[in-house]
Order: sequence, then structure tokens, then C-alpha cells
Amino acid sequence: MDSLSLRWRFSASSVTKKSRILLRPAIKDRTFDKKKKKRMSMSSAAVVSHFAPVGTEESQRSSDHVETALQWIHELFRKLLLNQNPCDQAEIDQMLSDFFRSYHEEEKARRDKLKAEASELEAAAHTTPVMPSKEKKSAGKGKKSVVVEKQFPPPEPPEPLLLEGMAVGSVSLAVAKSGAKIKGMPLYKYISALKNQKDPTHFHVPVPWITLLSCGKKSPGKLCLLEEIILISKVGHPVKQSVTLACELQKEMMRLMSMSGKGGITLSSVSHNGVLTASCERPDQPLDLITNACTNLKVPLGVDVFLALNCAAPKLVDYSKGKYEVATGGLKSPDELIEVYNNLISKYPAVVAVIDPFRREEAEQWKKLSDRIGISCSLLSDITHKAQAPALPGVHGYVFRHANETTVSDIIHATFCYQGSVVMDTMLSESSSDGSFADLAVGLGLDYVKLGGLGGAETMAKYNRLISIEEELAQQGLLVCKEPPLFSEKPKEQPATAEETI
Repeated sequence: MDSLSLRWRFSASSVTKKSRILLRPAIKDRTFDKKKKKRMSMSSAAVVSHFAPVGTEESQRSSDHVETALQWIHELFRKLLLNQNPCDQAEIDQMLSDFFRSYHEEEKARRDKLKAEASELEAAAHTTPVMPSKEKKSAGKGKKSVVVEKQFPPPEPPEPLLLEGMAVGSVSLAVAKSGAKIKGMPLYKYISALKNQKDPTHFHVPVPWITLLSCGKKSPGKLCLLEEIILISKVGHPVKQSVTLACELQKEMMRLMSMSGKGGITLSSVSHNGVLTASCERPDQPLDLITNACTNLKVPLGVDVFLALNCAAPKLVDYSKGKYEVATGGLKSPDELIEVYNNLISKYPAVVAVIDPFRREEAEQWKKLSDRIGISCSLLSDITHKAQAPALPGVHGYVFRHANETTVSDIIHATFCYQGSVVMDTMLSESSSDGSFADLAVGLGLDYVKLGGLGGAETMAKYNRLISIEEELAQQGLLVCKEPPLFSEKPKEQPATAEETI
């Protein structure tokens, strides 16, 4: 290949609850005879942001970030990547990351300066002396609350989220897709070659995590603890079979909820991406529902299929009281929450994973819970916003997403750095419709991939792509089975007793 040039075409849109940019790099191959018509190939990629606009001001901010990201591509990235070889993924990703890091440091310095100026103005405005006796008396009255605050560690300061970074993630993925086209191979094989520094000889398809039910804080009903209940098929089950089974289970769950009496779990809605939203009062209700649905369909829960609970506990903290709001009006301390999880896992042995049962600050509770549940259930930590975070005691795996400034090289690096189960998660509002997310998961050799519910064109494109890859690999004789670490050697037994089915 004598020379390559990149020309960037792009579009953008702001949609409710998400912002995205769509980048289309056109790769012109000049190795053909000048008398022949030159071929033009097109690749595109979309990366969603974590920012969810909920009002006019937030929507405007989201739109502004999209425009800024587009400006980066139009003006800065166009110059930065001109005449770069799309097959030099690591080099291009480094250029993108260096650019974003420099911008991030400048923004941090600007914010720190503004914060310091604001502090000086505030200090100058509060120069009136306060009576010492009243101050001491007030402190005495609040002594008990001060002790409570010390027992409950403050949250880690969040890293500022610069949404301009979504241009970085989009460009990186688009470059990878361009490189795959130039090499004449599917994206998943190209990603695997990038990771392993050699052409792949075999693959395994990650076990899909399918979200069945949502009954978290945003759902109706009192229950807040269980943001998602996820179905996991046993390794070796074809993806198409897992998807079909999940569809049947959801139909049966809907039937059971439609017939439940007063005080029972009821169906509130079905999200655009096919997740059932239920009104629950207690954490055992949704698990009983799934158990009964499996029993009715003669599906051996805990043998052929398993469950994961996404608790997202950091969203449930009431900092004024130092407790977690597991249900509306129902608060639990970190140690009390250990008992809640332990009782659930003991009663429902099909639960093989719990995501974010505590905040990262509760390292002691992570360790205690891990010691209590042993190898029967794995604790997973979401590291999407904390890619360089130190390992937590008792953690058996990690969840991360491809979003914002995350480059393909960053994801490859993460798969080497983190030991244990690795789950690649997709945003519920993911807008890329070509299924490239599935290619990433297969090419990286991940154990699991969390794709969301079973609805919506964008989500189903990912499932369909995963099915297509699996069938393609099977036909080529390149498909192998890998036993992921979440499953113990002995099959799980179903609960000894279950409520009667309706």
C-alpha cells in the first residue's frame, strides 16, 4: 500500500436521554492504476455519552457538547489524522488520547482557578466573627451526628466528565473499522489481531447477559435495590437459543404479573429496548417471579440458566443518614446490607453475580460479603468511570463500557490489566446500529457481554450480530467453548421450595 488518506464525514444528533456523534471516515486507496476508477470505502461509528439531559438547560448543554465534539473532528482531528494509516491503531489512539489529556488538564486548571477565586470571594464575604460559646454549644449538640459521618466514608470525588471526549471514542472505533476493511477481515478478527499481535486461530463467543427485569429506584413500587435482573445462559448454549429462551421467559413473566392479585408484583411498562419494568415491594418478589416462570417452562434455573443482580448501590446512598435506601423508607447500613445480600443469595442459588453491591468506599463490606458467600456468587465492580481504580477486596470481576473518550487501545489494555471475569456493558441508550459492539466483545475475547433487553432496533442489531458471528465461526471451524469463571464446577441446585405458580 503506497499511500492512504483519510477524509472525515460526520453528522450529529441530540436525542432525549443521550447525545451522540456519528463519524464516517472515508478511506481513499491510491494503490490502484490511475486509469481505473478509484474505490471509496466508508466506515462509521457512534459512541454515546453518559450525560442524560432531563430539561431544557441540560438538553442545551448536551447539544453544545455535540457541537464541540463535531468542531474537534472538523478542525482539529482532520489535521491531526491527515494522511495517517488507519491500520496504525495504537499510534492514532495515542494521538487522540494525548490531545484529549492536554485539553482535560487545561480544563482542570481553569476550573481550579475559578474555584479558588470563588473561595476567596466567599471568605471575604464571611468576615463577621461568630460567638465562640454558641459555636461550641452547637458543636456539642451535633457531636453524635459527627461520629456517624466519620463511620460513613465520604464519596470519592467524581472525575469531571468532559463530553467532548465522545469524539475521541467515535474516531477510534471508526479507525478500527477502517483498518479492518483495508485488511479485508471482519472487525472482530481485526480487533483480536490488534490485541494478540497475531492473526487469530480460534474464538469463543462471550456469554450474553440479557436484562429481563428492572425494579430499581426509578421504577414504581417501593423496591430500589435491584436496578436490573439479568439472565445468563450456561456456556455452550448458542446465542440464538439464549435469546429465544429469554423471550419465552419474559412472555411467561408478563402472564404471571397480569394474573397476580393485590399486593403481588405487577408490570408497569416495557422499555423501548425490551426490559420489563415491574412494581415491587420486596427484593424476593422479582426473583420469585423468575423462578416461577422457569418452573412453568421447565427451564432448570441454576443449571442451564443463571441470574445476575445489578444493584448499583452507589445510587442508593442517603448521605444525611449514612445508609442505603434499599426500599422507599427502608434504610440499611452497610453491615445490614450484607445480611440482605447474603439472605438473597442463600435463598436463590441461581444468582451467580452481583454488580456494585456497595460503594467503592466500603472496602471492608466488599470483603465481608465475599467471605460470607464464598465461591457461590461473584462480586463485580463497575469501573467505567474509574479505569485506574485500585482493586477492591473480594471482587471477582469488572464491568466496563465503551463510551466517551475510551479508545479501542484503552479497551484492549483494560482486558490485560483486570483479572477475573470481564463484562463489557452497553449503554441502554446505545445508538450504534451496526452491531460493532458485538465485534468488539468477540475480538477482545471477553467472558461476557451485557447487551440489555430484547427490544429496539439498535439493541437487536447487537444480538443479531453476535448470532451471526457465532454461526460464521462455527462454519469456519474456529469456534471453541471457554468455561467462564463465574460458574462453579458443580451445577447449582434450584431453591428447595418456591411459591406455587399461578
